[in-house]
Amino acid sequence: MIGLESNLLPAQRVHRVQALSSTRNFHLSNCHGNKFKHNKLYHFTLVPNRSFCFTVRRGKTEPTSFSLCVSKSSLASPEPPPASQPNQGDAERKVPDVQTLVRRFWKVAAPYWFSDDKVQARWRLAAVFALTLGTTGISVGFNFLGRDFYNALADKDQEQFTKQLLYYLAGFAGGIPVFVLRDYAKDTLSLRWRSWMTRYYMDRYLKNQTFYKIQSQSIIDNPDQRIVDDLSSFTGTALAFSLTLFNATVDLISFSNILYGIYPPLFLVLLAYSLGGTAISVFLGRGLVTLNFLQEKKEADFRYGLVRVRENAESIAFYGGEENEMQLLLQRFSSAFENLSKLLISSRNLDFFTSGYRYLIQILPAAVVAPMYFSGKIEFGVINQSVSAFNHILGDFSLIVYQFQAISAFSAVIDRLGEFDDLLSSSETRSDNESMEEICREFCNIGSPNSSNGSVPHGRASKLLTIEHLTLLTPSKATLIRDLSLEICETDHLLVAGPSGSGKTSLLRALAGLWSFGRGTITFYDRNAKDSLQCLSADLASPEVTLGDKTKHDYNKHEKKKSRDVFFLPQKPYMVLGTLRQQLLYPIWSDDPASQLDSDKPTSSLSFLTRMEDVDARPMKPTTDDLIRVLEDVRLGYILSRFDLDTTYEWSSVLSVGEQQRLAFARLLLSRPNLVLLDESTSALDEANEAHLYQLIEASGITYISIGHRRTLYEHHKNVLHISPLEPTSTHPNWRFEPLNKDSAYNISNP
Repeated sequence: MIGLESNLLPAQRVHRVQALSSTRNFHLSNCHGNKFKHNKLYHFTLVPNRSFCFTVRRGKTEPTSFSLCVSKSSLASPEPPPASQPNQGDAERKVPDVQTLVRRFWKVAAPYWFSDDKVQARWRLAAVFALTLGTTGISVGFNFLGRDFYNALADKDQEQFTKQLLYYLAGFAGGIPVFVLRDYAKDTLSLRWRSWMTRYYMDRYLKNQTFYKIQSQSIIDNPDQRIVDDLSSFTGTALAFSLTLFNATVDLISFSNILYGIYPPLFLVLLAYSLGGTAISVFLGRGLVTLNFLQEKKEADFRYGLVRVRENAESIAFYGGEENEMQLLLQRFSSAFENLSKLLISSRNLDFFTSGYRYLIQILPAAVVAPMYFSGKIEFGVINQSVSAFNHILGDFSLIVYQFQAISAFSAVIDRLGEFDDLLSSSETRSDNESMEEICREFCNIGSPNSSNGSVPHGRASKLLTIEHLTLLTPSKATLIRDLSLEICETDHLLVAGPSGSGKTSLLRALAGLWSFGRGTITFYDRNAKDSLQCLSADLASPEVTLGDKTKHDYNKHEKKKSRDVFFLPQKPYMVLGTLRQQLLYPIWSDDPASQLDSDKPTSSLSFLTRMEDVDARPMKPTTDDLIRVLEDVRLGYILSRFDLDTTYEWSSVLSVGEQQRLAFARLLLSRPNLVLLDESTSALDEANEAHLYQLIEASGITYISIGHRRTLYEHHKNVLHISPLEPTSTHPNWRFEPLNKDSAYNISNP
């Protein structure tokens, strides 16, 4: 048996190994005469434009030969987007060039300084620079005070010494507050900048379901770490480096005159010393940027592995998978350890040079100007003044030497944030090809007088959903469902059935806007619309579409309404971090604690951290009695004896899956959407509870589309959409829509 393996075939597809022969006494060789053994599995990697030839001989029969050449595979996965390049091998990662780093730095840093908080930001930045300028002036003053102080000490002039000592103490009293206020102003500005950027990136991350695309397609690693850690590091370091550069510039101007006035050759020595040190530092630390980038990634991967253990503690305990988890965690930690070891070695090599560079300057300026002191051309205090000025200017010229490790770490942060920002920007703008290929979703008002699609014939139920010529594809362009067209009206409860892997869940994802591979049109109709807005396509969310202000406002209202007009219940319900009350109110109503609503005190001094809700886009918030009643309706009233509505727990661990599914139905009953999509949402319930919940939502006037494998489900639906696996050679649709006859048993699993 020979297994033919190709790196051109998509990873998500499984290809069967072809058996060439299972009989005895056969010989197999390739074109080069190499023999292969019987009953052994051989693996070959198919290389593009490279031919393979094999000969098979069974006993005394004539040999059978076949050749194979791969020129191009139509099943090949599409080239990954530029944003996915970080997932390439660690060893292949290239150091970004200076131009790329500068572009990414500006793209990440600039938005805040032109935002709605720009006035406060610029005033605070000006104050920080003014205080920095003040600290530089104080340093220059101390430079001259030091000269006179040591002159008095060398001259043994006690009166002058006491006078200079008092000046020193007065300088300390007046200068220290300036230094402290500068650091405080810098840190508060950094915190304000970070707060705005956190809100800015979270808004873009959660917009247009970008978070789902990143997770489902594994485009980049650890977006949470980039928002939390990298943003904090970026704002603090960027501001610190900006002040350092500003301070270095002012220092250079101030102390260069002093040093050049003392002894011009000393200034030339300093210049040559700093330039040489910078060149050597860049050479020795050239690999630190990549190592710092990888260290950020590997540390985040290890932390994520620990979070996964915490979130899936019960499943791991049931499997008894502690040893496997330990092994996986140790592998991730070992990867971080090995990279950190390389980082420490590179840092050690750089430290050998920078340490000597630092200590040599303690004697270098004194050694240069000492002959002038011995010849009586300068006083003793001038030596101290020259050393002080030399150190200041050398520090300005040697920023790269002193800060090389910090700069390399900051470059890695810029690279990660810039990569994240590029990805968010690309998700906000879609190309023309994507717009043509993606599934079109529209939202229409039934009551719109000019909309032909919205008209409702007399005596017929209102339309809620139409699907027109919908074809669903996999990411590798394989067809799941071909040319599906159907119409769902009020109370037309539909059951979607078929074997696993036939595309049932992908259909629900397409309806929910989470699956864009394919073509066709999906139209939702709002039977309770009060505005005059007609059909709007989801493509209007794209920045390429220009809308008037009123149309944009109406579209935004439409987008907010769709969350309650169309509801989705997955098999594993999502439990939010919060109280039992918040579990029930999610996702229509946000957390508005009464204490905050009644309080006159602002919850935050930063207006951009407060999200303004459009109250008109939401129904009236349920009362406590409503919440208790709906828990009783779904047969969860008993949990109120264990938990209060306002207590906080890790609900995904406290409640069983069956209880979580009933809680999800409670959310559904409170939200009262027009249409709900149920993806095996009762799989953990017994048949009695399942029937009870379906009766509740039907009595509430909610139309539902279900996916399920239980034969008992047909009793709660009027129609069935059966989806079969698509044969590769078939050109016919692989679905069948028919009404359900409740008087006859219907086997859901078979067509």
